[in-house]
Amino acid sequence: MKNLFLFVLLLSINLATFSQKKVTFEEAEKLSKELIILDAHLDFPLRIKGKKFTSSKDIAAYSYESKEGDFDFVRAKKGGLDAAFMAVYLPPAIQGRGYSRKMADTIIDIMDLVIKSSPDRFMAAKNSKDIRKAKKKNLVALPLGMENGEGIEEDLSLIKYFKDRGITYITLCHGKDNKICDSSYDNARTWNGLSPFGVEVLKEMQRQGVIIDVSHVSDSAFYQIVNQTKVPVVATHSSCRKFTPGFERNVSDDMILNIAKTGGIVMINFGSTFLDASIGDYRNKKRELILKELEAKGIEANSPEGVKILRESMTNDPRMYSTTAKVADHIDHVVKLVGINHVGLGSDYDGVGDSLPEGLKDVSGFPNLVKELMERGYSKKDIAKICGENFLNVWDQIQKAGKKMKS
Repeated sequence: MKNLFLFVLLLSINLATFSQKKVTFEEAEKLSKELIILDAHLDFPLRIKGKKFTSSKDIAAYSYESKEGDFDFVRAKKGGLDAAFMAVYLPPAIQGRGYSRKMADTIIDIMDLVIKSSPDRFMAAKNSKDIRKAKKKNLVALPLGMENGEGIEEDLSLIKYFKDRGITYITLCHGKDNKICDSSYDNARTWNGLSPFGVEVLKEMQRQGVIIDVSHVSDSAFYQIVNQTKVPVVATHSSCRKFTPGFERNVSDDMILNIAKTGGIVMINFGSTFLDASIGDYRNKKRELILKELEAKGIEANSPEGVKILRESMTNDPRMYSTTAKVADHIDHVVKLVGINHVGLGSDYDGVGDSLPEGLKDVSGFPNLVKELMERGYSKKDIAKICGENFLNVWDQIQKAGKKMKS
């Protein structure tokens, strides 16, 4: 009888765990507007940098409703997005050429113009208080993060310089090893982790209260970083390697545990190939097949016709894309491993191209993710943590630690 009771109890617990609460889109949309939704990584600056504007009026119009890419003010407000971290992206191709700082300054200048051209829509942000202030004013905050530490050009004083210009985090490297550390995408493994200069960069970033972003770094660099820092570290746009075995760009379970030990967070990337290994495999195989078909027909892959055929063939196939539910699976995984306080959102909008999941094709889609989390039984408080509060808390800790180090 006792065993039967235990069996029934365990069965009821399992049924409760896997049952989903029905939530309307309207309910999710309402909650999305109430909470602070913070996205730690968007590449809108990369898109707007390539435009030729003749006036601030043109810039304001484009950032208000561009009807291309993944981000603008109209879609941000529709999705409840309150803080969009703009990536000051420095491509690996410019490394070592002596103008990384200049490019970073140019991108920051452009984002300053975006804000100045639309003060009734956007607001600069250098701390969590600014984010909360923007929310109260019904503005979208546009804090900055430098993607690729190449921008400091072996000059530690530039860390403070860029912090004063609004840079809140530095992604230590990008697609190639740089003077700071090795990249997950580069097989050269120049430093077998961090360089001697990279060690000094970590010290100065902590002193200045600049967030250390471990997205893109190699595994060796990662472990050296978490073992040498005294503040939380953040992966601003990385997903869980459990779902993409062998993809070093994502973080493994042990890395998630180590990030949590520092007090940091993993912020989930929305790119379909970051979410599901099978989709990455399928996309690669299909691309190869289409390229072979083009070759057989005598069509150059880089010709206008070839590019059009490739794009249409890839975009019209639903098997090319993951789902909102899969993003929630990654969130679930982090929560199960290390708890609710160590996960956030770092979409990589405008950075992962045409690979975004169904329901999250642009910044207007956040209510779809909130709906999924509500249906999985996450409380309002927990969803608030995932959507932004976790990051704001970590940001506060890092800035406070920096002030103590300098005192």
